[in-house]
Amino acid sequence: MDIEKKIKELESQIAELKESTKDKLSIVVFSGDLDKLLAAMIIATGATAYDMEVDLFFTFWGLSALRDAKKKVKGKNFISKMFGIMLPKGSKKVKLSKMNMAGIGTAMLKSLMKKKNVASLDEMFKTAGELGVRINVCEMSMDLMGIKREEIIDYPYLNYVGVGSYLSDAQESKIQLFI
Repeated sequence: MDIEKKIKELESQIAELKESTKDKLSIVVFSGDLDKLLAAMIIATGATAYDMEVDLFFTFWGLSALRDAKKKVKGKNFISKMFGIMLPKGSKKVKLSKMNMAGIGTAMLKSLMKKKNVASLDEMFKTAGELGVRINVCEMSMDLMGIKREEIIDYPYLNYVGVGSYLSDAQESKIQLFI
């Protein structure tokens, strides 16, 4: 096979690959730790500055940040109630993954963030909503952890999905992250 033919074939394959992905970021938000949630939200909102579409797939422990502390839910079974008691309820209750030190580390970080004019996690969610960042909530994780739709935060681009939706988003994304 001559070299020119091989180059044209490779160029064609590259063009096909470029067409199959979008300027899109997909993040699995698995962790419910404050520092990791902050990282996910900073990356998500930062990606919008590059005109990227952003999809966040919240699953398992990450769901804690989406629980609205003001909302009360009835009709939960014993296990669901226990998860509700044990899991942080909302973004203000999540803790650091390292150096939490019985809450002192988390308080220190929040204080430092305020002093340095770094947005809180709640403010980052608000900004993400204004920028069109989509939050996809894993229905299977919600079911396993006894979390109901009625206790999830109000957010403009919120969807309840299965893993297939995440896989579809990830497949067409240039960047996929797991946090």
